[in-house]
Amino acid sequence: MLARVWSASIVGIDAVKVGVEVDVSGGLPGIVVLGLPDSAIQESRERVKATLRNAGFAFPMRKIVINLTPADLRKEGPCFDLPISVGILAASEQVSADLLGDYLFLGEVSLDGSLRPVAGVLPIAAAAQKMGIAGLVIPADNAQEAAVVQGLAVYGCKHLSDVVDLLNNPGRYKPVQMDGTVDRTTVSYPSPDLHDVKGQAHARRALEIAAAGGHNLIFVGPPGSGKTMLARRLPGILPPLSFAESLEVTRIHSVAGLLKNRGSLVRDRPFRSPHHSASGPSLVGGGSFPRPGEISLSHNGILFLDELTEFKRDVLEFLRQPLEDGYVTISRTKLSVTFPAQFTLVASTNPCPCGYYGDTIQQCTCSPRQREQYWAKLSGPLMDRIDLQVAVNRLKPEEITQQPTGEASISVLQRVQQASDRAITRFEGEANLRCNAQMQSRHLQKWCKLDDASRNLLEVAIRKLGLSARASDRILKVARIPKCLNLKLVTSLKNRTRLSRRMNRGLLECRLTPPMK
Repeated sequence: MLARVWSASIVGIDAVKVGVEVDVSGGLPGIVVLGLPDSAIQESRERVKATLRNAGFAFPMRKIVINLTPADLRKEGPCFDLPISVGILAASEQVSADLLGDYLFLGEVSLDGSLRPVAGVLPIAAAAQKMGIAGLVIPADNAQEAAVVQGLAVYGCKHLSDVVDLLNNPGRYKPVQMDGTVDRTTVSYPSPDLHDVKGQAHARRALEIAAAGGHNLIFVGPPGSGKTMLARRLPGILPPLSFAESLEVTRIHSVAGLLKNRGSLVRDRPFRSPHHSASGPSLVGGGSFPRPGEISLSHNGILFLDELTEFKRDVLEFLRQPLEDGYVTISRTKLSVTFPAQFTLVASTNPCPCGYYGDTIQQCTCSPRQREQYWAKLSGPLMDRIDLQVAVNRLKPEEITQQPTGEASISVLQRVQQASDRAITRFEGEANLRCNAQMQSRHLQKWCKLDDASRNLLEVAIRKLGLSARASDRILKVARIPKCLNLKLVTSLKNRTRLSRRMNRGLLECRLTPPMK
């Protein structure tokens, strides 16, 4: 007897339909799995045999050949346990095969017959809906995640016997229902509040501009000046995820296996903070069968690199292309996978090895050569992609003891939300354009026109600071955020060292006139 059950496999963050063909015929008892299975699928031979027996079903003592199609696609993971089990039951006539062509099966089985959740259910559900699959049969713990996809009947089962009963008596079961909306006011975890920050008006302003326009940001200052504290409060002033953005983030986290106990949708913007010992593949993704890295897990959110100069130079260079393109392509011998990586880079670092260069209280003990070598870890092209480069000075004693706390995050969030809404309205009809940081040169010509005075000042800044074309474009993108009427150059650092030149690039703030709607 021959039975065919449909399942799916993940390639990147997309799903590919996989056919599980099971043939039960005469011969010596045994199970053979074909179609480039990995070790987890090979182990399912013994796992499925024990599961069927413990669940009360008869295991056919005959030769069983299992073929996974297409044969040239590598399959991996325990998600094929359930379709293999159903295929064996159908081929041995223990379950009705009438609905096997309409449903797609996915799940890991335990030895007692219970179903365990698997990763990558959301992209598989989305692909099944596009393929015209009528229903998806998965573990109950994955049901809410898959039910986000509209137009697809999702059945969550806790035990293999429930799956068999569903196929034999489909009228007794109803699919899982979900309204498919995201509560924009719901926050899964509290974010630190800007109200706790004393002083640092310039850095707080930079955070607000970065949140409104999606601009990359770096804080440079001595230890204890509040760089990390400020950066970790950025998620609290970011606009909430839209439904489309939430779906994108959830698909990536689902493939990475981070949604098994998180319910349906990712409601908060991601905030990833890898350690400075992280490798290049851990940031961009990789492996024999590529999986998303930290930059993809930060999609539509924040990638925070604390102590940026402690990262290896070659690791930081991995960020250059994703920062510019908004995606990363990982190529291997047999396949090439593209992951989305539209994230906001936030970093912090000390100005020198000892950390006190430019500090008004403690004297720096580093030589000019040491400072040059310290900043040589950050290449010019990488720094050229960071829109806001802000010096954070240490608070004075009277500011620490007497200064009242600052404005709360909720008030800043309201202004950021208004700016974000205006940007969405402005870019309506433009594909893949949601904020100012994503604008290209043709968009700048349309929405960032300069008058003669502003153009002349920008030309002087380009000439004196050695700004590249990319840096000048990013100045215009930053300028599109605040409602100011003139263009001004802020140069808080006096020394014309390599550090001060880079910092001056970031402290150039272009203000358009007249203010745009």
